[in-house]
Amino acid sequence: MTGATQRQAGNSSRATLDKASGENFPVAPFFLPRAWRDDLMAVYGYARLVDDIGDGDLAPGGDDARHLGLDPARTDDRLAMLDAFEADLRRVFDPAGPAPGHPLLRGIVPTVRRHALTPEPFIGLIEANRQDQSVLRYGTYDDLLAYCELSANPVGRLVLAITGTTTPERVRRSDAVCTGLQIVEHLQDVAEDLASDRIYLPADDMKRFHVTEADLAAPTANASVRSLIAFEADRARQLLDEGGPLVHSVHGRLRLLLAGFVGGGRAALSAVAAVGHDVLPGPPKATTPRLLREVGAVLRKTHRKG
Repeated sequence: MTGATQRQAGNSSRATLDKASGENFPVAPFFLPRAWRDDLMAVYGYARLVDDIGDGDLAPGGDDARHLGLDPARTDDRLAMLDAFEADLRRVFDPAGPAPGHPLLRGIVPTVRRHALTPEPFIGLIEANRQDQSVLRYGTYDDLLAYCELSANPVGRLVLAITGTTTPERVRRSDAVCTGLQIVEHLQDVAEDLASDRIYLPADDMKRFHVTEADLAAPTANASVRSLIAFEADRARQLLDEGGPLVHSVHGRLRLLLAGFVGGGRAALSAVAAVGHDVLPGPPKATTPRLLREVGAVLRKTHRKG
């Protein structure tokens, strides 16, 4: 999204874009070329808005519903909002038809045209949020991975497309990083998700570690919950390690950006470990020094391999 488009986006869209500062990884850091920053922020705005619709976390006032042609009173009808959002998204890929109604969707039009992006990754993010409205528990780790294929992996594939670096091997590595980052976020947000009647910890693993839903609702984690969180954190770390070679497969400022993604995930895992894997009081967040140390470690590993 260009600066001019951002200024026209209105309060609700600015509120969506402002959430970039709260992510575990840098979304569009200053050292990237301006064109990349604009495109990455456009994609971030799209992905963040889809999640906010699915989570019922839209800015007050009903602007988003109005932009999508809905009565603001229907803002809380998440499935109706997602359906309207998908219909508006289709306009992005139909240059002969009317322009999208939502400012953040108008903002991705130049990005889509510039890089010949296809609808599939954008639709995947919508499908993940539709799934969130009906699937509130995951039986197995494989079930969770299938969800991450919709909810997380499309973002990494869009980053590769925007930077012109897509290859089958990079897509595979990117998927591992994105799924790892998604699992990290789930671990940080166990209490918040449970408050929305969602659990992203596989039921098989909860049974293995003798963790009940009542245990997750406690103000602090018992030993069983901590062991479960440590187990899932190790899985996330393995995924980040599996995706790590993606960083040293590219060069220049893109290498630094991807190191930020991997390092951000590792820093968040360190924050989880630092509280003894007790994530129930609230999401543990990495400090800036820890983030920088982890990014540096990723780059040093990259330098040795490169």
